[in-house]
Amino acid sequence: MWCPAFGQMEHLYGEYEVNDYKDGVRYLNFAYLRHPHKIAIEIDGYGPHCRDIDRRGFADRLLRQNHLILDHWLLLRFSLDDVKEHPRQCQQMIQQMLGMLYSHSAVKEINLHQREIIRIVSHHVKPVSPSEISALLGISTQFARKLMQELVTKKFLMSASQGERVRYYRIGKRKLER
Repeated sequence: MWCPAFGQMEHLYGEYEVNDYKDGVRYLNFAYLRHPHKIAIEIDGYGPHCRDIDRRGFADRLLRQNHLILDHWLLLRFSLDDVKEHPRQCQQMIQQMLGMLYSHSAVKEINLHQREIIRIVSHHVKPVSPSEISALLGISTQFARKLMQELVTKKFLMSASQGERVRYYRIGKRKLER
């Protein structure tokens, strides 16, 4: 299920050992360890995990899950049936979680003015000039040009001008995820 969605296994560990609250050891089916998050991915078959469990085992499973959460683990649980019968749904859920946790890195590398410039340029049909941005944001044309050039370097914007001097910009290849 993992490789078709992600193409590689970096940061993913199978049968990952964790200490439990009784000074013992437990194993996660999979652990995705990428700073700053720890994600536990558990796959439970109906038979041994549900149908054949007694009250003590049921309580122990809940306690184990609570301890993982208290130890700052994020937890995704899947039934074995879903992994077999609906793998794409499981992949999408994992992708959604990783996107939620890690896609905002692009937002951190640009400032508020630059985010607003991207929003403005993406909503215009025609290319946008620094003087238009200047008027819309209430900043100097020189500052608008500087911000837009930085966005070109980061591939959020691209030149829409002929020749060497860039007078107009349009949206670039890189997308702002958040």
